[in-house]
Amino acid sequence: MSGTPASTLLPTTLVGSYPQPEWLIDRKRLTAIVPPRAHARDLWRVDPPWLEQAQDDATLLAIRDQERAGIDIVTDGEMRRESYSNRFATALEGMDGDNPAQIPSRTRGKVQIVPRVVGKIRRRRPVQVRDVAFLRANTDRPIRITIPGPFTMTQQLFDEHYRDEAAVATDCAIALNEEIKDLFAAGADVVQLDEPFLEAYPDKARSFGVSAINRAIEGVGGVTAVHLCFGYGAMVRNKPSGYSFLAELEATKIDQVSIETAQSKLDCSALAQLPGKHIVLGVLDLNDPAVETPAIVAGRIRRALPYVPAERLIVAPDCGLKYLPRDVAFAKLQAMVEGAAIVRRELGR
Repeated sequence: MSGTPASTLLPTTLVGSYPQPEWLIDRKRLTAIVPPRAHARDLWRVDPPWLEQAQDDATLLAIRDQERAGIDIVTDGEMRRESYSNRFATALEGMDGDNPAQIPSRTRGKVQIVPRVVGKIRRRRPVQVRDVAFLRANTDRPIRITIPGPFTMTQQLFDEHYRDEAAVATDCAIALNEEIKDLFAAGADVVQLDEPFLEAYPDKARSFGVSAINRAIEGVGGVTAVHLCFGYGAMVRNKPSGYSFLAELEATKIDQVSIETAQSKLDCSALAQLPGKHIVLGVLDLNDPAVETPAIVAGRIRRALPYVPAERLIVAPDCGLKYLPRDVAFAKLQAMVEGAAIVRRELGR
């Protein structure tokens, strides 16, 4: 199985979100809260009868911005989501997102409102299949869709049923596996599992994170990815320069590992620990509102080349773009595309 569906050397992509329009969601309030884990329907500015239509229109804007910027592998911008994770998690049987609980956040001093697990976790219906079908129908470029990973899901809920995190992760993985197979059938080229909590809780992750990820992608027929980050740039200012959980992902059946290097100034020698994976290299600092020059982006790509051959590199932002102003996000994407082109020319391809 190929690690990337794009034929261009150093293809560019998003790792998920793009800024949602002000007319669609209350962006000021969105920025002021911890990313929602339970339902947060009051964030939407559009009434329920017209919300799906409005989300479709916003998705078209996100697609066209990516195409205009020159992105090779596009996403739907996650326009239909209150956060990267709650759209899928709260749709599962056994999850109560309307009567949530409160648990500590991975961000020190904050709390997160999370769904309660009140019964066996099962996927009762497709959740993001229409999202993929809509994206596939509206672009001729390869497409990437994101979904929360099973380990991160276990850290964003309050378990009143299993009393066993590994068992919760397994049932989350089974539900994800059913969804992922349908996402590929609907036209996805890459399905990405968002797993930021692997980094936050490495000891737990070593216990059951790899097995849960492998169960989630068991028997799927397309390119898969795992995204790790230290948190949104808008939320986390000071980031470590190394991952506490990275080499372990070599043991997964995942094709791509998505990591951030720009804001954290990651020591890229760590990437040598993943010789069997394509690396989705984060090269845009999303904490800095200043737009990178293409030369800065090119420099960040070059930092990885001693440790990962260009054929195994995919160029991306550090994390999701949703908290940036749309004009800044678009300009950063343009700089990313131009920076990748610089390095491509240097390599003579």
